[in-house]
Amino acid sequence: MSKQGNLSINSENIFPIIKKWLYSDHDIFTREVISNACDAILKFKKLCDMGEATDTVNEDFKVVVTVDKEAKTLTFADNGIGMTEEEIEKYITQIAFSGAEDFLAKYKDKMNEDQIIGHFGLGFYSVFMVADTVDIDTVSYQTNTAVKWTCDGGTTYELSEGTRTSRGTTITLHINEESTMFLEYYTVLQTIEKYCSFMPVPIYVIDAQKEAERLAEAAKKEAEPIDVDENGNAKAPSEVDDAPKPINDAHPLYVKQPSECKDDEYKEFYRKTFADFNEPLFWIHLNMDYPFRLKGILYFPKLSHELETIEGRIKLYNNQVFVAENIKEVIPEFLLLLKGVIDCPDLPLNVSRSLLQNDGFVTKIADYITKKVADKLISLSKKDNETYKKFWDDIAPFIKYGCLKESKFFDKMKDYILFKTTNDDYVTLNEYLERVKETNENTVFYISNQEQQSQYIKMFKDNNLCAVYLEHSIDGPFMSHLEYSNQAVKFKRIDSNISDALKGEAADKTYEENLTTLFKEKSA
Repeated sequence: MSKQGNLSINSENIFPIIKKWLYSDHDIFTREVISNACDAILKFKKLCDMGEATDTVNEDFKVVVTVDKEAKTLTFADNGIGMTEEEIEKYITQIAFSGAEDFLAKYKDKMNEDQIIGHFGLGFYSVFMVADTVDIDTVSYQTNTAVKWTCDGGTTYELSEGTRTSRGTTITLHINEESTMFLEYYTVLQTIEKYCSFMPVPIYVIDAQKEAERLAEAAKKEAEPIDVDENGNAKAPSEVDDAPKPINDAHPLYVKQPSECKDDEYKEFYRKTFADFNEPLFWIHLNMDYPFRLKGILYFPKLSHELETIEGRIKLYNNQVFVAENIKEVIPEFLLLLKGVIDCPDLPLNVSRSLLQNDGFVTKIADYITKKVADKLISLSKKDNETYKKFWDDIAPFIKYGCLKESKFFDKMKDYILFKTTNDDYVTLNEYLERVKETNENTVFYISNQEQQSQYIKMFKDNNLCAVYLEHSIDGPFMSHLEYSNQAVKFKRIDSNISDALKGEAADKTYEENLTTLFKEKSA
């Protein structure tokens, strides 16, 4: 069987655009091909569930990526639904025709849209960013006939008889000279871990040469004579499980119900996902089905350092497929100080699945996330106030930054902002103002540098006065924001005009004594 045909392209010169400019990162082809492979498996499983197909092979569903440096090939194999010759011509040769869309339309009454990953029908052609020639060898679940499709990146292809013997699809990329980095096992492994860590089907990444050595060694051991003990009984062979393992977590913690998850699992997920062995303070498990679908976990790391040095990471996923990190349209800027995973199947992505379309829907997602974070903090303050106070110094920069950046966040959090006082306790603004009502009504005295202002702090304590510590770089703009929101309240540095706070003859004497001490210290 041999046949030639032309690719069906509706827009002039679209092919070179897909190859060179559709994706900003060339390594993204791994995400697109593996997404298609996962879809092929999910489609077949769904057909089996509906009674429209039978799994006669009964092997574990998986995607296997093989790096063969000697052959200069990168191979992606799945045991999914496979394709007939007609389906290849329909789904592969018609660029921008989405097989996923076609499948969803056919079975729309029997499945949910979020069960299938791909939608645009363009992702497959990203392989030509790194390959000179691409082969597809496939066997459909409907037939036992193998079909092979070959294309060299031009507008022609060839169909011939394939060599695959079981249901599924094998895609072989003959890597071009400019992309030989994708013949390095660890480069491919790290790329797939980046994009495919949570895809819903087990993914294996294999080094062809090392796997051949492993299999040869295993065969050699099997051929060795059986070792026996002094009684003539066969000794149990020493087993070393060096077989390839899946590189992804097909059922990540964030897709589960919060009630199913334990604290240790949250901490382990954090360590593994972010390679951070410092335990998070606490976390928020997001789980929403209406008016949009969103799952995820946001972690609060310690934020006691200067904001400029804090590097949060919010990973954005779409149906367990990695999209990008720290997308500000979805994640409010102040939340980018956190670490977490957010998966939203309803994200309005552009055709390359890399950027968001302009959509008011995205704003609703951002508002929802902001609300859930505020609700978590308020709940912690109300239900476990001691823990909230314990965490305050670490989370205060984040909360203050959020109040400056998001008015809705400030409106919810303003009554739960704490101030550490010279009495070594934590109070809200209203509690502080009530405490100092008799001495400095509607005035907040604050410490900007504990070491430099130590004598003033002592003076306050000696006179049973109370000041608050505001020593972080964000506290300056934050105080201005509070003054603007509370016109009657003024913030004054503890050393600005202490006579406003110290009153009476004893206070005047203390004031003079402390000023003398300060003068002597600065003159020494």
